Amino acid sequence: MAATAREWDASTYGTLTLPHERWGRRTLGRLAPVGDEVVLELGSGTGRDAALLLAALPAGRLIAVDGSAAMVEATRAANADAVAAGRLTAFVHDLATPLPLPAGSVDAVFSVATLHWLDDHGFVFGELARVLRPGGRIVLEYGGAGNIAEVDEALRAIGVEPGGHRFATPAQEVPLLRAAGFVDIEAALRREEPFRPGRDLDTILRTIILRGYLQTLPERERDAFVRTVADRLPGGAVTYMRMEVSARQPAEESPCDTG
Repeated sequence: MAATAREWDASTYGTLTLPHERWGRRTLGRLAPVGDEVVLELGSGTGRDAALLLAALPAGRLIAVDGSAAMVEATRAANADAVAAGRLTAFVHDLATPLPLPAGSVDAVFSVATLHWLDDHGFVFGELARVLRPGGRIVLEYGGAGNIAEVDEALRAIGVEPGGHRFATPAQEVPLLRAAGFVDIEAALRREEPFRPGRDLDTILRTIILRGYLQTLPERERDAFVRTVADRLPGGAVTYMRMEVSARQPAEESPCDTG
């Protein structure tokens, strides 16, 4: 059973209280923009992190991309003033394909909870290196090795092989970043405290974690599938393992550096 699905239920997603909000603020703290940069956001979702970024970029601009048309519309709606002012450009893009941006056109790349949905991180890192200016930075956050292990175990227990995500280790990511030309690379896993969403568990499973699996099932079977997985999660908890990556493009050499 495949677990990939590009479109998202943006309206339901926007009502959920998720640890993603904490991850966004933490990742923005790592980025620490000066305020006049051009930043590319990968996976803008409902525009929550875009609002944080725009507030931190009073003299800058944000380019936000997402594979879901519903999410892009939500990002625009949540940040309509920035769109009208020309400070936010948001569009649909499949990150498994080349970014429609010129080389050296952005100062930084920011992303939360997106890259684990993509198989080829080497390709993604190569594209980020291409669109970054010399000295530009990437600050990324996504699911890493061991992420939502309880869900994967529950799926296997009912005969479903987990898929549709790439939860990598730092040892897998660092060589790919280096091959893309990045320097000052940092990649580490952070284990979160178990997340217990309580009454929202079924909705979170349906809207986010299991959405790809559900699209392969008839509508009449989906609620039972969600409940079967939920019942197998110890204490109704999900443990997130987060990959935190930062790296920099080498700066251009000055004439005196070349000898």
